[in-house]
Amino acid sequence: MLKIIFTSEDVLRTRVAPAADPIWELVLSLHLLQGRRRDPLLSEWRRGMSRNLRNARAAERFRLLLALNPPRGYFPDFLTPYASRDGFQAGLEAVRGTPVDLMRRDLIRLAEENPLPAPAAALARGEPEVLHHLTDSMARYHSLAVTPYWPRIQAAVEADRARRARAMLDGGTEGLLASLRPGMRYADGVLEVLDYPDSRELHLEGRGLLLVPSFFCAPTPVALLDPTLPPVLVYPVDRLGGLGTTTGPGAGGNPDGTREALAALLGRTRAAVLEAADDGCTTGEVARRLSISAASASQHTTVLRNAGLLVSHRDRNTVLHTLTPLGRAVLDA
Repeated sequence: MLKIIFTSEDVLRTRVAPAADPIWELVLSLHLLQGRRRDPLLSEWRRGMSRNLRNARAAERFRLLLALNPPRGYFPDFLTPYASRDGFQAGLEAVRGTPVDLMRRDLIRLAEENPLPAPAAALARGEPEVLHHLTDSMARYHSLAVTPYWPRIQAAVEADRARRARAMLDGGTEGLLASLRPGMRYADGVLEVLDYPDSRELHLEGRGLLLVPSFFCAPTPVALLDPTLPPVLVYPVDRLGGLGTTTGPGAGGNPDGTREALAALLGRTRAAVLEAADDGCTTGEVARRLSISAASASQHTTVLRNAGLLVSHRDRNTVLHTLTPLGRAVLDA
């Protein structure tokens, strides 16, 4: 179990990342790709990526990157720099700028549990050519494994952020932390990450905690091993039906004309329910906004959920509805 220890200042400085983190998604997708765990929502993605990496040229290009990201256990902290919250290129630049002593430390730690290819030794010495090869392979892999699916990844993360924002509005930071159950448990200034692969404590010491919702994160949240780095906890989000390339819908259009067409397709009330869920709303809020009964609101959200346009999450006595990628595409088409 991982125990994250908060002070009162840490509670005030805890926040959720503003968007999906492209470097974390890259690294965690590598773990899922090589692991034994089979998620049916990712089966099509895995098959496609396996085909892409099957030829000899691709295998050599990604050999070091794959070795640095084993499916289980430790992986180097320097691969997921804090700067990646500012975007993919900022993250790559931070990886390239990793101090040699920190890179060597991480690679020695990784080599204790996993055999590493010969280029890892050159990387540990800070040889620029090998470091650039690593970041180039990260960029190439990202273009294959993450970029084509980015709209769906973003939609899943945004749906989760809507849940956390509501929890924050209702209960402050403590409400936000409590909303992370059942995989985590918060009480009396301690956030416990259940089923964590080892037992340790992380004392925030006034630095706060950055919560990073992630599409490719496995069921168990991830934290950096080095306690001196800015504290980050990456946790899994609902994958909202899995992955598939997104083209066409959702790329603009005429909002006013679209709303009329949507109303003609779904009916005015059901179209209004879908629009109300754009920023996330509970069944009671749907009823109040549209001046309909709670039973009617529940019926409409059930129909939209069964059609794959909404996803619903129960939290105690309320149910929060958010759009799926398909629902957003229908709304924005």
